[in-house]
Amino acid sequence: MARQWFGRKERSDQDPDGAAATGELAIRTDTDPISDEAESEREEELTEIRVEPETTDVPSPADRPAAPTRGALAGVGAAAIARLPAVRAAIRPRLPRLALAVGGGLLLFASFPPVNWWWAAVVAAALLAWVLRHPATTLAGGMGYGFLFGLAFYLPLLRLAGQIAGAPALLVLITVCAGFPALFGLLAVVVRTMPGWPLWFAVLWAAQEWLKCTVPFGGFPWGVVGFGQTDGPLLPLVRLGGVPLLSAAVVLLGCSATAIAQEIVLWWQTTGRRRGRSDAPPAVVLPGICICLVLFAAIVIWPQVRHSGMGAGNEPTVNVAAVQGNVPQLGLTFNPQRRAVLDNHLRETMRLAEDVHAGRAPQPQFVVWPEGSSDIDPLINADAGRDISAAAAAIGAPILVGTTLGVPGQRPDSIEYTNTVIVWNPVTGPADRHNKQIIMPFGEYMPLRWLFRHLSGYTSWVGHMVPGKSTGVVRAAGIPVGVATCWEVLYDRAARESVRNGAQMLVVPTNNSAVNPAMSNQHLAFAKARAVEHDRYVVVAGTVGISAVIAPDGQVLASTDFFEPTYLDMQVRLKTTLTPATRWGPIVQWVLVGAAGAVILAGIRHNGWFVRPIRPRSRPRGESEYPGTPADQPEGDHAAPDDEGGDHTPSAEGGDYTPLHQGGRRPFRYLGRHRGAT
Repeated sequence: MARQWFGRKERSDQDPDGAAATGELAIRTDTDPISDEAESEREEELTEIRVEPETTDVPSPADRPAAPTRGALAGVGAAAIARLPAVRAAIRPRLPRLALAVGGGLLLFASFPPVNWWWAAVVAAALLAWVLRHPATTLAGGMGYGFLFGLAFYLPLLRLAGQIAGAPALLVLITVCAGFPALFGLLAVVVRTMPGWPLWFAVLWAAQEWLKCTVPFGGFPWGVVGFGQTDGPLLPLVRLGGVPLLSAAVVLLGCSATAIAQEIVLWWQTTGRRRGRSDAPPAVVLPGICICLVLFAAIVIWPQVRHSGMGAGNEPTVNVAAVQGNVPQLGLTFNPQRRAVLDNHLRETMRLAEDVHAGRAPQPQFVVWPEGSSDIDPLINADAGRDISAAAAAIGAPILVGTTLGVPGQRPDSIEYTNTVIVWNPVTGPADRHNKQIIMPFGEYMPLRWLFRHLSGYTSWVGHMVPGKSTGVVRAAGIPVGVATCWEVLYDRAARESVRNGAQMLVVPTNNSAVNPAMSNQHLAFAKARAVEHDRYVVVAGTVGISAVIAPDGQVLASTDFFEPTYLDMQVRLKTTLTPATRWGPIVQWVLVGAAGAVILAGIRHNGWFVRPIRPRSRPRGESEYPGTPADQPEGDHAAPDDEGGDHTPSAEGGDYTPLHQGGRRPFRYLGRHRGAT
């Protein structure tokens, strides 16, 4: 500031007016609280600041790029530290809901193998419902809590799938899967204030599972709630409406329990505040009815399920064998060792033939080999075809061989192929075949390969399979056998199509050499659900395990250990009945999805979120637009002020109009609503 005064004083030598002004400023300087010593100190400080850059070392060219980076990082760190108190203040009231969302996701994971706490899924649904019903949970909050719930569920459930596609692709998969519970959380907040909300939560959950089983890339059914109930008392419900109905029933139980608990707590608090008054009982009738209906339906259908599992009836019986030949090494490296995998299954089939001839095992009508048991095309490779024919002749029965075949009519340089099960007869050789119709993304083919090859080195290991065409049924020894190859058993339509096309039993050839025993147990749970759903015996044949024979009530009659060469040879019954789930399963699912769409629209309307247009009312004939004004008075006398740019800003009290003109009167308008519907 002193420099400004001195600068003006120097100019006053040539300008008398400036001198006068300088005199006045000099007088002000005498009265200024800043003394001459202080001014001199400021001069010295400024001088020192000018000298400092001359004494500072000049950074080398190598250090110059690092200096702005360090400064930027320091600024970001300082900003983050400055925001920590605000973040802590925001998280503190949400901490219970965050903890419950994470705990609910972990409990839902515990309902699946290998833990198999079927009841944990009900508790998980109850906890998530409590979080979403909390008054402080907003639309964005519902999505966030649902996403956190999904992460806590899918991260432990799918963590070992990284052996197939690598960690980066696994993180993408988990994030996408967690987005579906996030969508459920958003929609649940929309409908949570509607009467009967537990029922609407259940249909919304069933709808988001349908969406997850459909998109992207054909869907990813792994993690459907119903598949975690294969060891629980609710499993018989799958025979009524399939896995979607079972999932909805589990969520309905959990949400109804939360509704009852909230009503009791609210009633208790209200009674405590109103001492001596009689209050109405808590509104627990509807959630209580929902719980009773679910349990009653499971109890009613259970005797039929148990009856079919015990083998009652006059169904014909057959002996079926499943061969588990094993692979040289777990993981994706089995592909270069295809000949060794084929030799293992040939060797185990020959051992079965020896046991049959020695009377140690019954003669099977046909033998099931796993998926990928002969990744050498036996139709092209003469040695492989000859060896398989020799094994079929030794056992004296057809073999269902899992192999890979080139696509018919493709170009010589094409690398596409199909995942096929061929019925190989002892004398005539190859006969019926099932081409896998639903192939696994990131395992059997890589969607968006151009993108994911930059995220994972495992991309080069993923094959180039293409979906084939099939009826889902092959005939082995004259028996109509339904085939759902590995990944197909997760999808409702695959097993249902086989049974509706005449299959009297189901086989599931699978290749679990790229996963661990926990995920193999989860895959076995999918087959158990299909056995109960369609009232069929199911034979699972795996390269490394777990191979099993499953009864129509979901009980495992025989199974193998993981990573051992062995075989199973058991008697099963051929069944022809069609369950309600087989007949009407798609209708049940579409009813659930349609109900979800309808309840979303009803929830939006219930909340008043539909925008309704403001319609001007018709003015009675002869009546002026402004009250108190004669009808014969020209309206232009009142319209003029509006054209002159008056202040039309709403008042601070929140009204829609302010008294501007006409003696303080509010403008009178014939509108349907003043504020508009929100």
